[in-house]
Amino acid sequence: MLSPNGPRRPERSRLRILVPALIGLLGVALSNASALADKANAPIPAATLALMSARGTDAASPIVLRAYKKESEIEVWKRNAAGRYVPIKTYPICRWSGQLGPKTKTGDRQTPEGFYTVAKSQMNPNSRYYLSFDVGYPNAYDRAHGSTGSAVMVHGVCSSMGCFAMTDAVAGELFSIAREAFSGGQRAFQFQSFPFRMTAANMARHRTDPNIAFWRQLKEGSDRFEATGEEPVVSVSGGRYAFAPSSDPAKEAAFVALHKDESDRIAALVDEGAAAIRTTYSDGGQHAFWAARIRQGFAVGDISRPEALAYAGQEVVLIPARRRAPPVPEAVWAAWIGRDSPSLAVRTADFVPPYEAGAGRFAAGVARSAQTYAQTWPSLARAAIEAQIPPPAFAPSQPSIEKVAQR
Repeated sequence: MLSPNGPRRPERSRLRILVPALIGLLGVALSNASALADKANAPIPAATLALMSARGTDAASPIVLRAYKKESEIEVWKRNAAGRYVPIKTYPICRWSGQLGPKTKTGDRQTPEGFYTVAKSQMNPNSRYYLSFDVGYPNAYDRAHGSTGSAVMVHGVCSSMGCFAMTDAVAGELFSIAREAFSGGQRAFQFQSFPFRMTAANMARHRTDPNIAFWRQLKEGSDRFEATGEEPVVSVSGGRYAFAPSSDPAKEAAFVALHKDESDRIAALVDEGAAAIRTTYSDGGQHAFWAARIRQGFAVGDISRPEALAYAGQEVVLIPARRRAPPVPEAVWAAWIGRDSPSLAVRTADFVPPYEAGAGRFAAGVARSAQTYAQTWPSLARAAIEAQIPPPAFAPSQPSIEKVAQR
């Protein structure tokens, strides 16, 4: 019997084609979901776990990440059994963009600098760039200065528009380290981003940079972390970073001592004539490790603006270095003026040093001077009072404008 709408055989034929196709698409979707879950849940490599164990910590312990733009590196620090953060591993950055200095607005391609907070909700297993997490820009400091922008990430793929691009493998390892710290109970970790390693030498070299006042604030936080081994408690007051003192007086004293030593070292380097420079970039930089691997043909995926990397990290000397003559050691100059000094062989005629003249001769000289003064001064005073001696003639002083012109 035929259907009122005609035979059903063509519809059955279409179903025979569509059903397998839909099953195939579902299989692909499930496969992709499985792959996504696999990369987001990949274990921390055994070698990295061994590094943690050697430093007295483990995968579940809290972390702090520290980024350095000029050196193109991110460090992982973990809290050990004694409660102190210790360095575990350093990862080369494949690409960052912009210049040294903070991010200020959307689209400026600047990788930010400052102290940021990463919560579990900022982890993105569904990232277009393999795996990623949002560093938390803008923070309270950025907002206080009217800075704009969002979605600044640490991610895979060697391409940056203001992010820290790490390649897929490195991004995956960082993701797994953060994931395990969250699983261990850490609610959020600190992400510290610096223009360069905050050493006294770098601060002295960049002392004329327009960002130096901001970098001094970052230096204080960096010194506090390294001296105390504690995650700095950061706030913003009056548009500046502020750091709470450590609750442990010994650790606070260690910070005060280190920060003073570093400040004194910076001042000494400047006084000794260290050069002042400015480091410029066409558009960010890349770690030398990845640059070498890429030249060897190693695949890192898409690289943003590869032509700009040829002009990365150009140092412009603003104040040339000057060498100061080293001080003459006391033993040397004491020998120069001593009794046996060769310089005493050449003397003015009739010159007799006091230590050879003897007390009597020295006293006689003083007596003669006193006698001469006593005889001469009254007669000069009388002549001046009676106007017998004309006043001295002084040449008129030059106008200051002429003195300046003659320099």
